Amino acid sequence: MKNEEFILREILYQAFEKRNRVLTQSALSKTLALSLSVVNKIIQKLELIGAVDVKQRNFHVTDPKKILYYWASKRNLHKDVIYSTRVEKPVRVIEKDASNNSIFTAYTAYKRQWGEVPADYSEIYMYDDENAKERYPPREGVPNIYILKKDPLMRLYGKKTTIANTFVDLWNMKEWYAKEFVQALEVHINGILEQ
Repeated sequence: MKNEEFILREILYQAFEKRNRVLTQSALSKTLALSLSVVNKIIQKLELIGAVDVKQRNFHVTDPKKILYYWASKRNLHKDVIYSTRVEKPVRVIEKDASNNSIFTAYTAYKRQWGEVPADYSEIYMYDDENAKERYPPREGVPNIYILKKDPLMRLYGKKTTIANTFVDLWNMKEWYAKEFVQALEVHINGILEQ
């Protein structure tokens, strides 16, 4: 992930999970350990597309969905895949046996966040480190486990990806049922924004 994505993720985390739409650039800079100029550059982009309203001391997130779609269109999920392999076990067993360091995204993250799934799935995407190769040795066949490079800021959000991170990862997946997950997640996001 790039610095821009860290900033977008934090803004959307505040808007969706924390229900906070009034933020400061200095707080983002401090939380993410990024320079104020980097944060300012992204906020200016978001202001140009009408997603935020910049005030003298803060900025208001006026259109979080616009930020979400902006991030989804820029995200290059497959560039973050550091390893993939096949594991001949049911999905729920693989999920249960995953390392405590693993952070699920996509289908598993959706299931853990909302307690149900709009479609069956057979792939697992997780953020982890190079040690995942030891847990899941190379095997012939179509991969069903994808290990994505875990960024150092993910620890800020706990054991699962943020709602927005899950959405943009799903948006960038090729499996036919990813669209069903995206549509179902949009319904949940709309519910959050209506509160």
